[in-house]
Amino acid sequence: MSLPDLAGVLSTDDVLATVASIAAEQEPSGAIPWFSGGQLDPWDHVEAAMALDVGGENAKAEAAYDWLRRTQRPDGSWAARYEAGDVVADATAETNHAAYVAVGAWHHWLCTGDDAFLERMWPTVRRAVDFTVGCQGPGGEIWWAVGPDGLPDRVALLTGNSSVYQALRCAAAIAGRLGEPQPDWELAADLLGHTIRRHPVAFADKDRFSMDWYYPVLGGALRGEPARERLRGRWDEFVVPGRGARCVSDRPWVTGAETCELALSLHAVGDRDAAEEMVSAMQHLREADGSYWTGLVLTDGVRWPVERTTWTAAAVVLAVDALHGAHPRSEIFSGPVEAAAASRGREAPSRNR
Repeated sequence: MSLPDLAGVLSTDDVLATVASIAAEQEPSGAIPWFSGGQLDPWDHVEAAMALDVGGENAKAEAAYDWLRRTQRPDGSWAARYEAGDVVADATAETNHAAYVAVGAWHHWLCTGDDAFLERMWPTVRRAVDFTVGCQGPGGEIWWAVGPDGLPDRVALLTGNSSVYQALRCAAAIAGRLGEPQPDWELAADLLGHTIRRHPVAFADKDRFSMDWYYPVLGGALRGEPARERLRGRWDEFVVPGRGARCVSDRPWVTGAETCELALSLHAVGDRDAAEEMVSAMQHLREADGSYWTGLVLTDGVRWPVERTTWTAAAVVLAVDALHGAHPRSEIFSGPVEAAAASRGREAPSRNR
């Protein structure tokens, strides 16, 4: 196992302290809330599990995925929000929440090479991705959610769709690894990628939010010069030198997770120096125990909200791991999934069904 560091910014011990801060919040059930006693959503739960894997806490990561297996609903979805004790606080089923289990499962395999884990997770991944693809509109976009009444809310969100695009690619890689090809998923990903690149009007107008700016790059729908041009285009609106990235363009608030996701996007297009600068810039949010505050209000220097979140810490770990680049898992946000699988150096298992 290769443990990451970022020279001059975070040592390996610093990263391990951050991973330990995430592990400390994990509940006996395997659930990883935002903070002790706080809420949980499936997407951030997966991101936190990915950080545990980077730090070598593979058993704890597996416990997090086992929690997803146990709590998945019959239609393949999860509730949008849970409170302590796995109590459903919002029964809405968000498509990007459902799909992201595929990114986490693929990442865990890249970390461990454990085919038995993929076998166990396959029914969960398959139901989750089928649910997501079932919400694809005629233009290729994915509706953002299905309400508690079972009816889709026919609004597409660019950030969520960009995350789904990455998830579909990872899901297809899992299917291929297990000898269970899913051409419908690959077609859905191709259609979705085309819509993200060519038809921005398919998505609700959320361009005040930095995630809508960089997520088409982070999720892999945009690469090369179009991706670099997109990041350059609104740089001055969102980036505060020495502090990080704003969450919203017209608010004096920088947030650690968005800053590190921007770093991952910059790394994906080959701008390592800018990516390192972003990770360095947000270290004012770090606490002595390795945990991270969510954000900082620039006008008065107040950390807000008053919470240290596992998903902010996880974003830091994943960004450092990508920049360290010494393991196949490090490429999950930057390289083709097929290349990452090849670098794992194993033959796909045969399955007779």
